[in-house]
Amino acid sequence: MDSPSSGTSESTHWLTTSRSSFVESFRSVRLSAIGRIDKEDLRKRILIPEYLRFAMRDAILSKDINGVGLIISDANCEAPEAPMVVFVNSKSGGRHGPFLKSRLQDIMGEEQVFDLSVVKPPDFVQYGLGCLEKLASLGDECAKEVREKMRIVVAGGDGTVGWVLGSLSELNKQKREPVPPTGIIPLGTGNDLSRSFGWGGSFPFAWKSAIKRFLHKAVTGPICRLDSWHIVVSTPSGETVDLPYSLKPTEECSIDKDLDVEGETSETSTCFEGVFYNYYSIGMDAQVAYGFHQLRDEKPYLAQGPISNKLIYSGYGCGQGWFCTPCMSDPSLRGLKNILQVHIMKANCSKWEKVPVPSGVRAIVALNLHHYGSGRNPWGNLKPEYLEKRGFVEAHADDGLLEIFGLKQGWHASLVMVELISAKHIAQAAAIRLEIRGGEWREAYMQMDGEPWKQSMNNECSTFVEIKRVPFQSLMISGD
Repeated sequence: MDSPSSGTSESTHWLTTSRSSFVESFRSVRLSAIGRIDKEDLRKRILIPEYLRFAMRDAILSKDINGVGLIISDANCEAPEAPMVVFVNSKSGGRHGPFLKSRLQDIMGEEQVFDLSVVKPPDFVQYGLGCLEKLASLGDECAKEVREKMRIVVAGGDGTVGWVLGSLSELNKQKREPVPPTGIIPLGTGNDLSRSFGWGGSFPFAWKSAIKRFLHKAVTGPICRLDSWHIVVSTPSGETVDLPYSLKPTEECSIDKDLDVEGETSETSTCFEGVFYNYYSIGMDAQVAYGFHQLRDEKPYLAQGPISNKLIYSGYGCGQGWFCTPCMSDPSLRGLKNILQVHIMKANCSKWEKVPVPSGVRAIVALNLHHYGSGRNPWGNLKPEYLEKRGFVEAHADDGLLEIFGLKQGWHASLVMVELISAKHIAQAAAIRLEIRGGEWREAYMQMDGEPWKQSMNNECSTFVEIKRVPFQSLMISGD
């Protein structure tokens, strides 16, 4: 067992962090009853002037900022305090999306609420914000002010939030600042990004009254920063990859293969890239997540809310052999040490360092936030003397470091998840490179920010994964 966490007793800490969604929702009802939010006042603070709403809508639908009639405002037009756009994922969580969308449109207007099945975040960034920038360049002061004050709210799970943040990050690359900060309405199963920034871990039962509270927080909340991490996966050409939407093919494959390589390297490779904000993992936890996602897509009626989702998730953990491994000769039930080589680069260093994979570890996680697996903190609140002994520093979401830890069999993972023990601490790193060797393994499972995928393995040639910090940080609205 690794070093115990500091603070209150273990039992008290477990009771505090393991509260159910019902308790969280009850608290939100009580809080909303204490401070009523006036609908008209809220609407005045976030409603974008009509001519700008229509111009943005038309630009997005036509995918052309120059192909619509651009009207410059008169001098009497004023920008609201916090012009706001909301993205709703109608497939997240318990399918609350359609009801939430209707309620939001009632508060803030139809043109400011986007269903992600209809309007994609990259289109909003390119054409919606581009339309405001075009009008501003023509001398429209109201459009300029709306663009500068814009705030985004995402109603969805961690994967949805990451999708929107990734799309907004293109503004940095294109030097189209400022980048709008982002708030969250939690609709997913884990909602770890939402928890980390004070937006809660579940969608409230009294959601109609809670919507105004979420929007009010998005208007008044302070801005904080979040590290984002670029990941590149290089696989031998010809191997199939079942990609999540968070990964895209790329021709630029900059993975450093000059390090010690235990397997063979392929002469030709296929590369994919993406960005994550919370975690990347490889191993049994990703395999369980992949099975859950497959079932949810095939039989959506089984996944009607966070509680049923977690029950199904637990069932998959048992079914995949994470708790019971009756046949250890099966390669899929052996530890990652058999197929994985890990190199890291520490902060303020330019050289790679090999770190051993602990024996028996069946899942390795590189974590950016304090929250993982529906609000748990597997890294732990470590004592200063233990941090110093291991050469670690206190973990933060904007410190430029990933915390790397391992999970063994399901029983070990279960104790970690209820925070009775810490995970198997491996390293803190500013960059990571993994080499995954095939051999008897036909496939490996990976995931990032709740989006799992299955990676086919080559019998002879290695697959490589490299993770480095994105040079700019995402802006988040604090919901605390």
